[in-house]
Amino acid sequence: MNLVFFAIIASAFAVAGWRQAFLPPGPGVPPMEALGGAALQAAEAAVTLGLGLIGTMALFLGIMKVAEAGGLMAGFARLLRPLVQRLFPEVPPDHPAMGAMLMNMAANVLGLSNAATPFGLRAMQELDRLNPHRGTASDAMVLFLALNTANVTLLPTHVMALRTALGSHNPAAVIPTTLFATLWSTGLAVLFAKWGARWFPAERAGDSAILRSVPPAATGAAEGGLAELHPPYPGWASALAVALVAALIPVTLLWGRQLSPWIIPALMVGVLACGVARKVPVYESFVDGAKEGLTVSLRILPYLVAILVAVGMFRESGAMELLVAPLGRLTGNFGVPAEALTMAVLRSLSGSASFGYLATLLKDPAIGPDSYLGILASTVYGSSETTFYVLAVYFGAVGVRRIRHALLVGLLADLTGLVFSVAICSWLYR
Repeated sequence: MNLVFFAIIASAFAVAGWRQAFLPPGPGVPPMEALGGAALQAAEAAVTLGLGLIGTMALFLGIMKVAEAGGLMAGFARLLRPLVQRLFPEVPPDHPAMGAMLMNMAANVLGLSNAATPFGLRAMQELDRLNPHRGTASDAMVLFLALNTANVTLLPTHVMALRTALGSHNPAAVIPTTLFATLWSTGLAVLFAKWGARWFPAERAGDSAILRSVPPAATGAAEGGLAELHPPYPGWASALAVALVAALIPVTLLWGRQLSPWIIPALMVGVLACGVARKVPVYESFVDGAKEGLTVSLRILPYLVAILVAVGMFRESGAMELLVAPLGRLTGNFGVPAEALTMAVLRSLSGSASFGYLATLLKDPAIGPDSYLGILASTVYGSSETTFYVLAVYFGAVGVRRIRHALLVGLLADLTGLVFSVAICSWLYR
């Protein structure tokens, strides 16, 4: 991550310096002055974003604490253990990391990125307790990040809301295209993460493993203690759960826009009702979880500043335009307009910038939300993730500096999402 951070800022400085030294001055602000202003504005925006996350973190970590105390997390882990355990064999099935990862994946599937982040940070903290190499991403961490950058999405809620606001005749048109693209990107991201682990070992020559102290719950599960106390549900129950998830696909295609506003309120009521039924002190448990949200938000704030400043400078300098413009002319022959390629690059760098760019495209009367380019850009946004942001925040929360192949996997997943977004949109709407 050190080299990535330096490369982004150094390339921004080089491009801005070249523009100021060799290009005739324009009517606007000089490039180097604009670059410095962009850095300061991005730092201010990062603090605003980080402080704004405190409430969301507190809310969802509070709900998660109630779910954990009420046995919902353990139930999820037991139900999906045959499936998830194959992906994460190094994580004990009853460890808190398993429940947190499942909640994160469920939130991403439903397009609830605000809810997914607190669950994901909790999962990373729990995975770090199982990590034998201090400061180095474990195989489970890399795979979990891969699933976050390429998660199967049934309801791209933010995109549908934007399309509705801009007068789309069919806001849910992006549901099947996003689902198709994310199914492929998720499957290939898992393969990339698994294969890459062989080429990027966690322990380098000369390194010594610094074993962390693992709590009794984790060691018990690993050695058979909790595994016997909480055996997995029968195989038919797991198969039924998968069938129910598959049944949600046509439901989201038909009624996704109508159901999406109900998801967060229903989640809150359902979790709290389960806690009351299990005689959990829901108020005290919620407050305990909310306290963790405050701590986590403050911990990730410096990492937010670092990555958003780098991205802001990269955009303002013109380096991104220099990167995308030649590629856009080449990929335009394959059904990938320069606008879609710009969207894909922006999406990997910044969620707010890519969302703003999407809104600009869909507002353009020459494009509109229901054109091929409008649907393609919406699908690209919904089928990829802010890879640099996710890596900076999730790894920053647990102090991981050596990220191994996590960035490569995330970028390959983003590329896969772009390729299959073009494929499905060309087939259906071109």
